[in-house]
Amino acid sequence: MSIKVLVVGSGGRESAIAWKISQSDSLAALYCLPGNPGTSTFASNIAAGALDFEAIAAAVEKYGIELVVVGPEAPLVEGLTDFLKSRFPSLMVVGPGKVGAMLEGSKEFAKDFMNRHSIPTAAYRSFTKETMAEAFAFMETLKPPYVLKADGLAAGKGVVILDDIAAARQELEQMFSGKFGEASSKVVIEQFLSGIEVSVFVLTDGRDYMVLPEAKDYKRIGEGDTGLNTGGMGAVSPVPFADKAFMSKVEERIIKPTIAGLQADGIDYKGFIFIGLMNCGGDPYVIEYNVRMGDPETESVMTRIDSDFLHHLAAAASGTLAGEAIKISPQAAVTVVMVSGGYPEHYKSLYPIHGLEQAGGRNVNVFHMGTKDSSEGVVSAGGRVLAVTANAPDMQRAAQKAYKAVAGIDFKDCYYRGDITKDLEKYL
Repeated sequence: MSIKVLVVGSGGRESAIAWKISQSDSLAALYCLPGNPGTSTFASNIAAGALDFEAIAAAVEKYGIELVVVGPEAPLVEGLTDFLKSRFPSLMVVGPGKVGAMLEGSKEFAKDFMNRHSIPTAAYRSFTKETMAEAFAFMETLKPPYVLKADGLAAGKGVVILDDIAAARQELEQMFSGKFGEASSKVVIEQFLSGIEVSVFVLTDGRDYMVLPEAKDYKRIGEGDTGLNTGGMGAVSPVPFADKAFMSKVEERIIKPTIAGLQADGIDYKGFIFIGLMNCGGDPYVIEYNVRMGDPETESVMTRIDSDFLHHLAAAASGTLAGEAIKISPQAAVTVVMVSGGYPEHYKSLYPIHGLEQAGGRNVNVFHMGTKDSSEGVVSAGGRVLAVTANAPDMQRAAQKAYKAVAGIDFKDCYYRGDITKDLEKYL
């Protein structure tokens, strides 16, 4: 088997997926659209946008692409898979069609799916501006804190958790007034689940599935999980509290009913399912589904897969996943995200990044998240700039190695959290 592959996207998640694919003996050629300066070291970048469907189709035709891996959620929700399959019926695509992508594209759709298929999740109701009075009344029935979720895509920032009901009412009014654009024209209000989060990743061909290494990410900008939510400030894999007993519950109560639910609802689904879970006293509850891999969890997860990942992807896309067996490294992976000062609010970028050439090395990978080439070399070009991942026999040594690498990289106003993994040490 020799496959020409196109990875769609430009962030850290796509960088890590493409990096893993680049190691495959089954690879004939690897392209990233648009990719970034990091992916250019092991793939050919194509200058086009991830939502430019015609440009993606043109690349498939020009380069004889046989497998497309869609990294971000927006093209999936907009129907890229359906579009490509209509143009190229024999093309293998990793990523669900528009209907399956609704699991992430609409919080209400996802919650209804979970209820219909008896998948454990928090109690909820959804509301619009016209039913705001009912929303206020529903809040009165809940114990604080109050969880408000924009129904549509909001770049990972559409979830607000507030302790005070007056503040929650005010937040709801702002969401209905366009705080998250069209994404919050409908809002899901749900019961708060108390516990610790873990991300579980599944690759499926719609019938069979493969469980990838689990991970935990760090959403808040400040140390000690304080401050505003971000796209993710770091990640750890494996997760110390996600032992065999817990993961067995996840598989029986959540993964199997999810795959069965897709089949029962007639949803053709070939791709990733990212299940955001809350461990509540040893029992898993689904917080949300995503229809792609997480970022920055992917940057940790990919480094722990020892089998041929491209072979797994092709099997999922062609409906033959049953014959695949994943091999997972026992080593721990820790990812530290380096961001632009001021992120997730106002920040400046286009600052030269120093130390990149020296930072990588044995069991250390620097995945580009928001960078671009310039006359001054590679510069920062986003809120989240780099994901530095290190692997070691245990979590603490992996963290030490990651922070040592981070210390050797610098750009103006650079910021990163210094406490990734600290909250998990009590589980060791």
